[in-house]
Amino acid sequence: MEEKTIKKVVEEANEKIQETITKQQKTDSFKQILPTLLEKGLDDIDLSMFDEDTKTKILNAFGEEYERKGRLTQATKAFVLAGNKEKISQIGKDYEKIGMISNAIEMYRLAMNIPELKRIGRKCFEEYKIKDAIKAFIILEDREMLSKVGEDCLSKEKYDFAIEVFMAVDNKEKLIQTGDLALKNIQLGYAAKAYELSGDKQKLSQLADVCLKEGLYATAFKAYKLAENEMMATFVQQNFGKQFNI
Repeated sequence: MEEKTIKKVVEEANEKIQETITKQQKTDSFKQILPTLLEKGLDDIDLSMFDEDTKTKILNAFGEEYERKGRLTQATKAFVLAGNKEKISQIGKDYEKIGMISNAIEMYRLAMNIPELKRIGRKCFEEYKIKDAIKAFIILEDREMLSKVGEDCLSKEKYDFAIEVFMAVDNKEKLIQTGDLALKNIQLGYAAKAYELSGDKQKLSQLADVCLKEGLYATAFKAYKLAENEMMATFVQQNFGKQFNI
């Protein structure tokens, strides 16, 4: 009985060894023709005959070869399919080195690398790369840092970025403040956008009055419509509609 048990264990171990050798042989064979397959493209190669473990190794081999050749977009796709977060983060580092910060942030997002997203977000804020800082903090859903960025943008009259930030954190009060400051500085387009996103109909109607006085009839008409001030919208349409193709 004991001999049969030992024999069975040996046979099972041998089967596993042979299976591992076969898998390795398949992977090694695939690697030999990898340069040719790279030119064919990952999308046009059928890997369905391989088990998941072998498929992952092959995808990583693809990614590493693409990375070696500097084809980072294709490398990223291979590593994403392989679920290799470490390699995706490394590509993020590669993008950082060549100054492609937005791409780096996207890699850290794909890798779900929270520490790197925090690091690069704060670095971008310190270096006043506001667009990239906002992108990182939105991914992190970091309301505190987004609010800090928004306030900084307001103080520097960067109304477009301020609107993006306060929209992301759904701060209607700050959107209205942004609109007020933009209106004060005759940045009517930004004021209109801020008030529209805030949903403040009274502010929209006031903005429309200013636009009407400035001869900006199309903007006035749109603002009156958004404010649901149909009487004034109709007035603008009937008296100035021909000037802006209503």
